[in-house]
Amino acid sequence: MLLIRPCRTDDLSGVLALAARSGVGLTTLPNDPGQLRGRIDASVNAFAQETQEPGDQCYLLVLEDTAQNRLAGTCGIVAAVGTRDAFFNYRVGLSVHASRELGVYNPIPTLSLSNDLTGSSELGTLFLDPDYRQGGNGKLLSWCRFLLMAQNRGRFAQRVIAELRGVADATGASPFWDALGRHFFSMDFSQADSLSASSTRAFIAELMPKHPLYTVLLPDAAQMVIGEVHHETRPARRMLEAQGFRYRGYVDIFDAGPALEAELGVIRAVRRSREIRVRIGEPAASARPVLVANTRFADFRCIATPAGLSDQGLTISAQAATSLLLDSGD
Repeated sequence: MLLIRPCRTDDLSGVLALAARSGVGLTTLPNDPGQLRGRIDASVNAFAQETQEPGDQCYLLVLEDTAQNRLAGTCGIVAAVGTRDAFFNYRVGLSVHASRELGVYNPIPTLSLSNDLTGSSELGTLFLDPDYRQGGNGKLLSWCRFLLMAQNRGRFAQRVIAELRGVADATGASPFWDALGRHFFSMDFSQADSLSASSTRAFIAELMPKHPLYTVLLPDAAQMVIGEVHHETRPARRMLEAQGFRYRGYVDIFDAGPALEAELGVIRAVRRSREIRVRIGEPAASARPVLVANTRFADFRCIATPAGLSDQGLTISAQAATSLLLDSGD
């Protein structure tokens, strides 16, 4: 049984093992015991808070293989980005240069430093161990967050975003960063990306150019990756788009990976979720797997399991009910 639950302090070694396998580019899952311990402690505190307003709370969830006593993945939510430090993106725009006299009309794409996504809830820290990348486990890990948000809407913003990892090579080098960012930061991509995740982001405003940038002045290799995702991130993008997320012209300032957006109430899993009583029994052999979560917060649990829906409730197995901390009638 694969189970989604909040990350605990005793999960540090398991999360550290996942971080070691995630490679370069997932800065919210650093391969650093001190940083990870801080993130886990912050999540534990956030789950313990009694609040109905989104703030800087960071909720970290893990996917646990209960049979192997092993963590298989992580995912997270920041309740509202930019409430403590400024949250930056590039907004992809257009500048038209035209002359009737010369018969010239040139629409030129631009990049402008922006804080437009401030206050949004952000999905992040999504990593699934390669050993578990089959059987719908990726959907469980990604979409479980929407059931948590559907049940606790006051804790999250109306706009939900996901910044996806941009294009980089096997060494972690980013063609966009090499063409632009390194000229202003005087450091390599991994160092700047790690710094942005581990400290205040004020240095971004201090060092990045303040005026719009014409993308035609960048090398072709850099222009081609604006709004594109890393090859390992393509499945995550497809899963989010299946839930109604769309790219609306905002990209990461370091690697130009896209920020996808959706209104919370429009997300498919939120819109189609139902609260229903549980019956413990054996679902019919034809029962299809669905996402099922309890209605708790600090003790949130979510699984994918075959379930039978009828007028009497939702029939799930005794094993599934135990995993979800549910009794018949809950």
